[in-house]
Amino acid sequence: MAECRFGEKTHPAIRVLTLTPFFPTSSDDAEGCFIAEPLRELERFDFSSCVVAVQPLHRSNARLNTGTPAATWIRYASIPGAIGLASAGRFLYASLISKVRKLHRSQPIDLIHAHAALPCGHAAMLLSRELEIPFVVTVHGLDAFFDNHVRGYLSVRRSRVAQSVYRLASRVICISGKVANKVVDNTAAPSNTRVIYNSVDAKIFSPGPIDALPDTILSVGNLIPIKGHELLLRALMHVLPSHPNLSCEIIGDGRERNRLLELARDFNIDDRVHFLGRQSRKQVADAMRRCTVFALPSRYEGLGCVYLEAMATGKPAIACRGQGIDEIIRHGRNGWLIDPDSLPELIAALTTLLDNIQLRREIGEDARRTVLDRFTLSHQASELAAVYRECVA
Repeated sequence: MAECRFGEKTHPAIRVLTLTPFFPTSSDDAEGCFIAEPLRELERFDFSSCVVAVQPLHRSNARLNTGTPAATWIRYASIPGAIGLASAGRFLYASLISKVRKLHRSQPIDLIHAHAALPCGHAAMLLSRELEIPFVVTVHGLDAFFDNHVRGYLSVRRSRVAQSVYRLASRVICISGKVANKVVDNTAAPSNTRVIYNSVDAKIFSPGPIDALPDTILSVGNLIPIKGHELLLRALMHVLPSHPNLSCEIIGDGRERNRLLELARDFNIDDRVHFLGRQSRKQVADAMRRCTVFALPSRYEGLGCVYLEAMATGKPAIACRGQGIDEIIRHGRNGWLIDPDSLPELIAALTTLLDNIQLRREIGEDARRTVLDRFTLSHQASELAAVYRECVA
């Protein structure tokens, strides 16, 4: 961990060790951007961060993105797949303990901040016990919903380890009330939860020309079933006859790509749908500025940073009720909400927004104000700083 150094201050800063499985890489600057981007803002609140990004040995070696805060990549042994997740924290702890102990001797660590209960939260819990340092854990969404994805013995084991992490953490930071409720429901002992929403860089994601380009629907997200891309394609098929110049751009990649391409051909809309693959942060911001409407009818989102990014660019974002984002979007005012899997509602939403330029402008302006008022990097850093101070007091 030689390259992991706390920043020098004229007086001692509160030193935080950040453990994360998500962090921007040279090949994907969007991976973990929601962790990397607030770090520089935290320096304004007199916090010095040492970031350790972790990766299991069975995955290809990641390289640091030079445009993000410095981080040390640590690789650890683990059993591949879901079967190994319950024990991964112990393997990670074994890889970290000697390095963190040495770092702690030279520059004492005041707090450990782990992202996701497994494996980083589990490793932080063990480090906390060994070094007598408080730790906090952020729950980003999927890690709170183990039983929604893998059931049976593996789910029980993972949930038990996660519950131990939640009970022993000084704070359990949740990215939405939806996630916080799930953590509390699944934890035998009361959890000290705190909701801190993710934020957006409002300078990168800023408005562009209003309706200067042909009508375009934009969707950004991994191509996996829960994101609702199939529903979007079906809705597009119904909307196109009344909007013959409409196109759809889909940014992201995943196991559903080939099936979605086939569906677009089957629906005879493949000439209007453009699958752009993974894109850089700048490319995503540019796509949001040029789109007419943003739509991601995902039936599971702990929050969904892409909605905030679209809102920051002044575009109406279509999302689903019952997800974390419906704590932020006020239907018809700063965004649009539909029921999950509701094709008629999605068709109606797209039609309404595409037909009414004034409504789009009003929603987009309110959406931008919402972000500037509550969801900038400075807002998130301020709330994190308050939690850190409580834990080290």
